[in-house]
Amino acid sequence: MPSNPKLLTPDAAADTVKAWKLQGKKVVFTNGCFDILHAGHVHYLKEARNAGDALVVGVNSDASVQRLKGEKRPVATANDRCAVLSGLEAVDALVIFDEDTPAKIIEKLLPDILVKGADWPVDNIVGAKTVLEHGGEVKTIEFLEGRSTTSIIERIIEIYCSGGRK
Repeated sequence: MPSNPKLLTPDAAADTVKAWKLQGKKVVFTNGCFDILHAGHVHYLKEARNAGDALVVGVNSDASVQRLKGEKRPVATANDRCAVLSGLEAVDALVIFDEDTPAKIIEKLLPDILVKGADWPVDNIVGAKTVLEHGGEVKTIEFLEGRSTTSIIERIIEIYCSGGRK
C-alpha cells in the first residue's frame, strides 16, 4: 500500500499540532472507528473541521475496534480506513491509537477543540477534562439520522440472506 502522508505516528502528530498552534491555528481533534465510511461520517468530519483550522482524527486500531465492536469487526483494516479518511478534504491528519479510548493521544496532542457526537454528554467525553483544563473547548455535533456502520452491515446481511434487494 502506498504511503499516506496524512497518517502520522503519535509523536509526529504532536509535533504537527505544536507547529499548527505556533502558526495560530485552532486544532480540532475527534476520533472513531470509521469502519465503513458513510454519509454520516463525512457530515460529522466536515462539521468537526469547521470548528477550527485543522482536524486531527484519531482512528481506533484493529485490536481496539475488535474489543469495542466484537470479533467480526473491523471490516476494514486501520490502514485501509485511514487511506479512505485521508481522501477527505476535511481531514488534515490521522493517528491510529490502540487503546479503547483516545485519552492518551488527547493528552499528547492537547488540541484546542475536542469534538464528539451529540449522543455523548460533555461530562462523559473522554479527554474533555484534559482539553478544558488546558484552556480548550469541547463541542458536540448532531449525527445524521439513520446512518451508522452497524445499520449498513445489517442491511447488507439482510440483502445477502434474502437473495437480493428487498
